[in-house]
Amino acid sequence: MNDFTLIRKNLFRKKMRAILLIFSIMIAFLIFGALGAFYTVWTSGSSTAAENRLVTVNRINFTVSMPYAYWARVEAVEGVTNVSHASWFGGYYQEPANFVQTFAVDPESWLAVYSELTMPDEQRAAFFNTRDCLLVGDDLAAQYGWSLGDRIPLLSNIWQKQDGTSSWDFEICAIFDAEDDTVPTNYAMFHYEYYNEALAFNRDNIGWMALTTADASQNDQIMREIDALFANSPAETETSTEAAFNEAFAAQFGNIALILLFVVGAAFMTILMIVGTTMVMAINERTKEIAVMKTLGFPAPRIFRMVLIESILLSLVGGLLGLGLATLAVGGAAAAMAAFLPGLSMPTLVLAIGIALAIGLGFITGIIPAINAQRVTIVTALGKL
Repeated sequence: MNDFTLIRKNLFRKKMRAILLIFSIMIAFLIFGALGAFYTVWTSGSSTAAENRLVTVNRINFTVSMPYAYWARVEAVEGVTNVSHASWFGGYYQEPANFVQTFAVDPESWLAVYSELTMPDEQRAAFFNTRDCLLVGDDLAAQYGWSLGDRIPLLSNIWQKQDGTSSWDFEICAIFDAEDDTVPTNYAMFHYEYYNEALAFNRDNIGWMALTTADASQNDQIMREIDALFANSPAETETSTEAAFNEAFAAQFGNIALILLFVVGAAFMTILMIVGTTMVMAINERTKEIAVMKTLGFPAPRIFRMVLIESILLSLVGGLLGLGLATLAVGGAAAAMAAFLPGLSMPTLVLAIGIALAIGLGFITGIIPAINAQRVTIVTALGKL
């Protein structure tokens, strides 16, 4: 009988206990995998940000608007190659539950700043030239079943028109995708002028500006120059890199990394105590068997190795099952959450870290039982018979 057969038989000698342990480990790694995938897509904005792209917002908060005239002044800053602006619309389709992330932008300058957004030339021209055109992301169009030529109303839960309504009518004349799959396409854009001329209040204001620089090495200098333009004005600005802006935006929802660390850490500490205690008990139950094995010629290092591999195998089986279920769960949730978390999938890095954690968990929980098994003396153990 080889070592692997002995390890397998010892692992499942008490089938119910082994199944419950594997189930506990599986749940911990299911949580780890699902939260790891969520965290990766949540923080993907920083990884997809262009090095030479900056964002200018009101210094008070990015939700506070700025005068429209700021746009022309930033265009004149040396080193700025393209600059555009956007305003948050806060739209929904038919019912408030059907949230649509929508921005009012200057079409040509916006697509110059975000050159990674792609669409057929005729659709790009239609977006530029059609005043009530709605440019829709591919993921958003798939979510609501929209197609080119559809006319739809979008209602705002923030802005009201001069006629007292809050509904803007649009024709979907362009659908955009992106060169990189990690770039979100779960939002829509329309003409700022179409939006601004109908507003009942807050006209001639913009939410933020996005701009590109000729060289990323000039970013710090350009950021200082832009903010100096509006120092001591009623609407002072704060300019940062796109990556920093995305991180700050994510931070508005709390320290997600710390929350995930606490949740995953609590799950793993619980499993560590359960599995570690159970493995010690299991080896204590087999003291006499280990003594017999030594009598038959099994050297202490071989017994140490078998017990440690048994613990690692237990953890690895539960970990792989948990990561597999997490992958299925994330895949199933991807379509339903495309509007809020585009690109949701199970990253290879999360799977690799999960497998490494499973091996590490098995080693930590098995090292003490393995040492105890190696130290079993034949005389003492068999003397208890």
